Amino acid sequence: MAEYMNIFAPVESTGNYKILYRFTQTQIEALTDYFFQSSDTFRGGRLSNKTRMMVFLRFVADPGFQSGIAEDFGIDQSSVSRIIIEVGEKIVRKKEDWIKFPNTLEQTDAEKVIWLNKYQFPSCIGAIDCTHVRIKKPIRHSDEFVNRKGFHSINVQATCNGAELFTSVDISWPGSVHDSRIFKNSEIYQTLLESSSTILIGDEGYGITPFLMTPYWNPVSAAEVNFNNILTQERVIIERVFGQLKQKFPCLQYKLRVATRNAPKVIMSCFILHNISKAFQGGDENEENQMDAPMDIEEEEHTPLFPPNDTSRRDSLLRVAGQSKRNEIARLLLNQNR
Repeated sequence: MAEYMNIFAPVESTGNYKILYRFTQTQIEALTDYFFQSSDTFRGGRLSNKTRMMVFLRFVADPGFQSGIAEDFGIDQSSVSRIIIEVGEKIVRKKEDWIKFPNTLEQTDAEKVIWLNKYQFPSCIGAIDCTHVRIKKPIRHSDEFVNRKGFHSINVQATCNGAELFTSVDISWPGSVHDSRIFKNSEIYQTLLESSSTILIGDEGYGITPFLMTPYWNPVSAAEVNFNNILTQERVIIERVFGQLKQKFPCLQYKLRVATRNAPKVIMSCFILHNISKAFQGGDENEENQMDAPMDIEEEEHTPLFPPNDTSRRDSLLRVAGQSKRNEIARLLLNQNR
């Protein structure tokens, strides 16, 4: 990712671009050059690539309807719909350059350093959680998308590192699926299974494993209470980054008004643009607080799943090993704080 930092150098805000598009005019031009080839053409060729990028950014930055955007740009609503999908596809093609889960010793060591520069958990490379993105009622299998709060959504799993960058995103599951199931079927779960030297931190909605630290159910000892306090304080980073994402791109906070089949590419585009925005900012954590988009991010309610009643032998072994590792870390953290 570092090789792209000079492309997206911090620039000054101009006019109302940050309000309407969440990026400055100069940044939009840089995004256009980055995601488009000069030879790119679309149907309705009278629109420039920069205008297409602006249409897309206006959509993700505006919780309203495509018809309003069409009126502002003087084009048909059908053109707006087509542009959203076409530009989203171009952005998603760059996913591997911007959303990278560490899978080598060098990468994981670098992430541990980033984490310990701000936090206390040893061997930690980030935090994990899920967030629901409200969508229109799907035409098919709509019941599968109804979450526990009663609205249609996609349950999006993500991890972030200590620099508040997303390192993985999974948009494969409807809103009715529990966070723990998503994790156990994710690529990062398989990656972490093969590593004994790194951990993520999560809430009580996940089961304890050697590579995912969760709170003690009923902390009794001083070490357990201290562990839970530190985990709670540090795990909030993923909630904060979700908040930044939805504040910058309100289409994810209210309702994503695209066909269900197209929703994942629009959602993924927003995650990618979040990381690119951090590169633009040069790591300025206060920039998001200057945005005028309203915030209404509710705390997720989780039903603890452990100890599970029906597990494979592997899950049982992972749980025991995870409990042992949690006890070890709890003692270490208590000693550090004395």
